[in-house]
Amino acid sequence: MKLYSGPLSLFSRKVEIALHEKGLAFERVEVAFSQTAGYAPKHPDVLAANPKGQVPVLVDGSLSLYDSTVILEYLEDAYPEPSLYPRLAQERARCRLLDVFADEVMLAPLRFLMHRTEPRPDDPERWNAKELKAREAEPALAGHFAELDRQLRGRDYFCGAFSAADIAVFMSVFWTRRLAGPSLRGHEALAAWYARLGERPSCARVVAEIRAADERLSAPVEGAFRD
Repeated sequence: MKLYSGPLSLFSRKVEIALHEKGLAFERVEVAFSQTAGYAPKHPDVLAANPKGQVPVLVDGSLSLYDSTVILEYLEDAYPEPSLYPRLAQERARCRLLDVFADEVMLAPLRFLMHRTEPRPDDPERWNAKELKAREAEPALAGHFAELDRQLRGRDYFCGAFSAADIAVFMSVFWTRRLAGPSLRGHEALAAWYARLGERPSCARVVAEIRAADERLSAPVEGAFRD
């Protein structure tokens, strides 16, 4: 099994957590990335496998897959133990909805914070304009934190046992903290869940790798990982 992954790709790292949780051995092919050029030039194997030209791409034997959610669902079908999806249909659907919430709903405002790891432009007005958009996006992220906190009250995990929903939401919450987004203060259930996941070997390993990659590739972000 081979995974084409980016050092600072939220969705690649989501797949890596799932692979670690399932105990699957894989070769990680790191696709070159820089804050100025992104994933360019595109890796030829990624271009051949994914018409969008994006990581992650998983190769398992003769099968090539892209899109982190599709990959997680394939891993569940092909390697069902340990399970990352609930058994009951309604709970499985809820798990998938939380995956969509993390990957699409939370990502929409989160995108406006992503310039914070890039080198500052020579023109300060360009930076200030991006920061204005980021400040406008932060209340939406804070609202998402409040909703996630509400769903976690009285629960250890979103869908009973640890699941793909927890992986997806963890990565979006981690990315928000990495980019100095809203604080977890006042969201006790969400903060406790986040700390609990951070102690899982799969999540801790991926977080450590991302933070090491940031040391090499990213500009420091003031206020990152504040409580």
